[in-house]
Amino acid sequence: MAVKFKICIDCADPHRLADFWAGAMGYEVEDHSALIATLLENGVVTEDLTVDVHGRKGWRTAAAVRDPDAPFDPHSGVGKGMRLLFQTVPEPKTVKNRLHLDLHYGPDAYEAEADRLESLGATRLGAYDEDGAKWILMADPEGNEFCCHG
Repeated sequence: MAVKFKICIDCADPHRLADFWAGAMGYEVEDHSALIATLLENGVVTEDLTVDVHGRKGWRTAAAVRDPDAPFDPHSGVGKGMRLLFQTVPEPKTVKNRLHLDLHYGPDAYEAEADRLESLGATRLGAYDEDGAKWILMADPEGNEFCCHG
């Protein structure tokens, strides 16, 4: 049986990165407000663990994005397909990522997509053309590297 997984990304501002990656990938930011309301009502969590995000309650130290075409739990907001989870950590990023995402937009679209990603807050780090493969190395708003492929 295949193992289900999500990719977790350490960060300083999980909601900023969730917004960025949702825009970069055509994903949806998960809405955990119904789950949070239930947990608050039952005294399982306290208000200090939440924050207002786009007019609804979110977790102070975590946010996630999900594949909009995959099933999800309507009460928890958690996707049952591909997800990225952003979690707050105290230390800043200091070295190159050991794992990164490759976003494949296609040979006719990747340069325009890199421009769009810059408008969302990404930074271009370099452009490459090796062995017939073309890509642009980029960093998200917190400096996490990823590749925009042709």
